[in-house]
Amino acid sequence: MRLIFSGLFCVIQTLSFSQQKQFTSYIDVNYFKGNIALHNNDILHLIQGHPEGVIVSWSKKTYGFNDWEQRYNYPDYGVSIGYQNLKNDVLGQVISAYAHYNFYVFKRQLMFRIGQGLAYTNNPYDKEHNFRNNAFGSHFMSSTYAMLNYKKERVIGRFGFQAGVALLHYSNANIKAPNTSINSITLNFGVTYNLEEDSQAYQYTLDENDRIYRQPIKYNFAFRTGINESDVVGSGQFPFYIVSAYADKRINRKSALQFGTDIFFSNFLKELIYYKSVAFPEDEVSGNEDYKRVGMFAGHELFVNNLSIVTQLGYYVYYPFDFEGRTYFRIGLKRYFNNTWFGALTLKSHGAKAEAVEFGVGIRL
Repeated sequence: MRLIFSGLFCVIQTLSFSQQKQFTSYIDVNYFKGNIALHNNDILHLIQGHPEGVIVSWSKKTYGFNDWEQRYNYPDYGVSIGYQNLKNDVLGQVISAYAHYNFYVFKRQLMFRIGQGLAYTNNPYDKEHNFRNNAFGSHFMSSTYAMLNYKKERVIGRFGFQAGVALLHYSNANIKAPNTSINSITLNFGVTYNLEEDSQAYQYTLDENDRIYRQPIKYNFAFRTGINESDVVGSGQFPFYIVSAYADKRINRKSALQFGTDIFFSNFLKELIYYKSVAFPEDEVSGNEDYKRVGMFAGHELFVNNLSIVTQLGYYVYYPFDFEGRTYFRIGLKRYFNNTWFGALTLKSHGAKAEAVEFGVGIRL
């Protein structure tokens, strides 16, 4: 932990001093405590006590020197380090690291933070020594946290405070079974400290017609891949491949609507189909079912600088083998390298049941 905080401090000092003219930065330390949400009856035996922890963050303030900052009411962005004791010897403790954005409303007194990153648990599932932990199948997981806080800066000198609610989510997205995941709903209280003496002046330079934005329909092609495992523990990890084609239409500077199709080549289903045909003859699985699926989806893309947030709702139109239902969801991030090429990190799920973390590349024409 000392090494992590030392590294975070070095990053803070380097970035804050190199960007003093157009940015300022601050640190906040937040203590949280709450409950594990019962989103699945399979984790009922894991809900004990009141999990607690701390999140330490560094955030860079924006003042509108770039147009996107003004469009989003001057958000902050930065990095966070988290620690959580889940108050259960089976679940153990979790350390996490995130990149985050802070968005503001109500005269910048209400802050919404969303962070995405990786987490490490010290006590995952083990068939001999920790077989009760059906929440975490591996040491490393993806993690998301959201925080909604009332915030007041510079109450005493450079010190301020914030308080509100936070949601923390840990899941390895079926990279390795078991994976029922954990969601913690918490209350938090924190202290902020501004690293600079004075704030900068907010810029107001957008043209009055800035919201008027038109763009022709764009055509996207994407390839996604990764590894995952079925819910059968020990069935093995297999690669998957997804080919997507879709059109999008920008309706304003911030948003675009999408419509398209996915073709899924999910190799873990081959093993699951065979397993079901042998182990559960009452399910009437022959073993010859096709493992491929085809879906149609509609979606939305929210553009924030060179990043965007993607949300999609899909339905399988070709569905030869029943796995978690015909409806699927996708949510994640895209990073544009230029006006044409992008990379993507997305999560595909069926309701609250994750199927895969997808790593993708694509082209927008």
